[in-house]
Amino acid sequence: MRRLLLSLPLLAMPLLAAGQTVAGDDTANRLLMQPAGQTDQPGSVPLWRGADGHWLSLQSNSEPLATVQAQADSPLQLRALDSATVSSSAMQYGIGPNLQAHVGVSERNWANNQAPRIIGSEVGATYNAGRYSLGLSLGTDSVPGSNATLPRLLPGAVPGVNGLPGFDSSTQLNAHGRLALDAKSGIDLGASVGRVRLLPGNLLGISTLDQKAVSFGVDRGPLSGSIVGRTMQPEAGIPGAGYNPDRRWSSIDLGVTFRLPWQGQLSIGAQNLWSSGGGVNTPVGPEPDQSRTPYVQYHQDL
Repeated sequence: MRRLLLSLPLLAMPLLAAGQTVAGDDTANRLLMQPAGQTDQPGSVPLWRGADGHWLSLQSNSEPLATVQAQADSPLQLRALDSATVSSSAMQYGIGPNLQAHVGVSERNWANNQAPRIIGSEVGATYNAGRYSLGLSLGTDSVPGSNATLPRLLPGAVPGVNGLPGFDSSTQLNAHGRLALDAKSGIDLGASVGRVRLLPGNLLGISTLDQKAVSFGVDRGPLSGSIVGRTMQPEAGIPGAGYNPDRRWSSIDLGVTFRLPWQGQLSIGAQNLWSSGGGVNTPVGPEPDQSRTPYVQYHQDL
């Protein structure tokens, strides 16, 4: 049952193919005629293309956590040193020549199998005009199962999301834009606003946190780099256990990823390269950890 959600799109592939055969549609020829740029993303497999120009594809990825976190649409700042991987599957549907919708699920896993998994889901749409694209999505993250039987803290030297204990779930609205400079390079911009909910009885004495993130990235061939800024603060109007309503924790992350010819990835960077908010102890427990954390990660696709 562990990977059931991520396996559902794969199980549906034979049914989709069979459905097109019964309808008499020459699926193979239509896929060969599909315009470039619609399903040429890494890990994308075309499933169907209709006579009206609509199409369907499946995209699956498995990436190191450090690479995924170098984006504003992954605002949860989990520690990159925990040897985590993020597996995702998404169904993409071409609505028009430049517009596509997608729905997907993701799963964060750690080398320590005793740590709780984080299951994410997302639905959104992207407008692609060739040289530039703009996408909007709504996503959620949660820890499955009963909180009474799962560890109450996420893994890490200082447990939790940004050192926050008792993570329960989060929701976020994401925006992502890309401008292609040429066939091999481009600029990426991202932004996210959302809310993190903590389990009752957590050490911080706060039930909800507002979060914001922005990112800027550039890429040239197999080399890409990004800088991400994040801010968290207690939900407005609901002060928590002695915290000033204007209390904020901010950080900036910097990362570089090199995609190797043999389907490997090498990521180098630092979390909390700059931070403010001070990770000190308070009467209600530790505040979010703001220590600078350099990392080097290698990921190999098999």
